[in-house]
Amino acid sequence: MTAEPPTADKMAAAISDLGERIIAQLKTVHDPEIPVNIYDLGLIYKVDVNPGEGDAFNVAIDMTLTTPNCPVAGQMPAMVQQAVARAEGVGDVDVNLVWDPPWEKSRMTDEARMMLNMF
Repeated sequence: MTAEPPTADKMAAAISDLGERIIAQLKTVHDPEIPVNIYDLGLIYKVDVNPGEGDAFNVAIDMTLTTPNCPVAGQMPAMVQQAVARAEGVGDVDVNLVWDPPWEKSRMTDEARMMLNMF
């Protein structure tokens, strides 16, 4: 007996559910100098989810930092990769550090602005 390939609706639902788990994992990552998670800071520019091996999905993330001179610039992509890899259903994770467009405080959520008194 062979398994039928998932329908487009089932695939979309699986990706949506996985997206929520990925965001939850991204919210566990903090810049050590800023008491707000990287997702709410607006450092995540793009998250692509694509079918991988078996039931797993591969994830590609474009992210930035508040400044290129950030002291954790070398470690942050690995921290993000490790956090996202812990989400159930994730296969390979590729994190790409980008600088264009430059980060600005308008990318922050209202909650993050309140926490940092940046209104």
